[in-house]
Amino acid sequence: MLEDVGFTEIRIGPPVDTFGGAGGEANARTFEVFGYAFLALKPG
Repeated sequence: MLEDVGFTEIRIGPPVDTFGGAGGEANARTFEVFGYAFLALKPG
């Protein structure tokens, strides 16, 4: 999707536990939900 809108050099970081201590933490664990940082360049 990022490439489709013109981004290049796309990098995806490691999985991060973004639900620790949240109300939906149990569901996040069940479905293995994680957050990921993205870095990409969009040539101008």
